[in-house]
Order: sequence, then C-alpha cells, then structure tokens
Amino acid sequence: MPTYDYKCEKCGHLFEIEQRITEDPLKYCPKCKGSIRRLINPVGIVFKGSGFHINDYSKDRKSTAPPAKTPTTPKKK
Repeated sequence: MPTYDYKCEKCGHLFEIEQRITEDPLKYCPKCKGSIRRLINPVGIVFKGSGFHINDYSKDRKSTAPPAKTPTTPKKK
C-alpha cells in the first residue's frame, strides 16, 4: 500500500498515512480539522545490471579490453 504525505494549510502539521490508490485523499487535519493537501515526493530510481543505457554507455566507463601491445624493435648485440 502506498504511503502519502499530507500538510495542513492551517497549522502546518505534516503527517503520512498509508492509503489504497483507490481511496479518496484526506480532506481534514487530524489535529486542528483544517484543510490539508497531499504532497508529491520524488521517487529515487536505481538502474542496476546490464541493458540500461546509463550503465552500458556511460562516459566514464573504462574499457574492459586489455591495452594493445606496441611493437618493439629487437635490440642489436
């Protein structure tokens, strides 16, 4: 069940409550009975594993291939 944050416009009381998505938003503050509004919070997204552009093609990605060997000239005896 999602958790929603609310803030009272009258007394400033902040609280959170678990509600079903199908339930109507609350309308009144439990402390002062003033009107409240639902707050929108950002959700963190984490991309893990291969198959995501951010992981497979990032700019600071180190090459996994070994460095190419440079040809050396034989030393004269």
